[in-house]
Amino acid sequence: DGHWIAHWLSYSADQAYSYDVLVAQSFDDGASWTAPLPAHTDGTPTEHGFVSMHREAGGVGLVWLDGRNTPGAPMTLRAAVITPAGERTHEEVVDDSVCDCCQTDIAVSSHGPIAVYRGRTADEIRDIFVSRRADGNWGPGSRLYADDWQIAGCPVNGPSIVAEGDQVAVAWFSAADNAPVIRVVTSDNGGTTFGPPVEVSKGRLAGYVGLAIIDAGTLAVSWVGRTAAGNALRLRTVGMDGALGPVVQIADIEQVRVFPQLGYRDGHLFLFWTDLEDGASALHGVRVPIAGL
Repeated sequence: DGHWIAHWLSYSADQAYSYDVLVAQSFDDGASWTAPLPAHTDGTPTEHGFVSMHREAGGVGLVWLDGRNTPGAPMTLRAAVITPAGERTHEEVVDDSVCDCCQTDIAVSSHGPIAVYRGRTADEIRDIFVSRRADGNWGPGSRLYADDWQIAGCPVNGPSIVAEGDQVAVAWFSAADNAPVIRVVTSDNGGTTFGPPVEVSKGRLAGYVGLAIIDAGTLAVSWVGRTAAGNALRLRTVGMDGALGPVVQIADIEQVRVFPQLGYRDGHLFLFWTDLEDGASALHGVRVPIAGL
């Protein structure tokens, strides 16, 4: 209904990793915007970012990685709601120890918002966690699957989640035991529980997954793989029953740390990513007809 939300990062101090999340709203299809409002109130010159948003009855809900306690304590996952009037409500800690710079993601199922992120335990296990929002509050995060990826550093490789009614799916990358793999889990009860994981790809992988729902029985998963000549953007379909379609190579890419965005509409998958072109960063896109898969 003409209500747009935008968020971006803004340096808060003259030092690395000191930036805030700013939010603005438009009520006329982007013709004019409200003054930027910080998503958080701590005011510390620390890292805030990797935002995911979802619709709320009272505005827009956000979750983000928050470094107000760093250094000396882990990164946290925090949340808030921004109302159309520009008020900040429902500020809360979702998880008090998460991976430092892996993307977060949110989808809204029949049971409400579900957030996925990479957690962090005291012994440096950095697996994918899930938290659900109910009765106005986020519940404690729980591990989605026991990859047991122990890594004393952030892989900058977050999960992707999609939902449509009772149908929910999550895709992610892991390199536990030096065995890179892309996995997907699905749910038919709004994300209350998930089935066993399906291995979408393994071997020479970089990760950076994307996920889209094609129809009630079919998903599409994209990822960055490694080739003898460099890197490649690939995708394949995955049935809710675990059936795998053929791997389709979309493009050769020069950079490995890219974050392709995958979506579906009217019989086509859409992929957008950045890559180097003549030495400069450029935006690339492709439309893939489902019939062509």
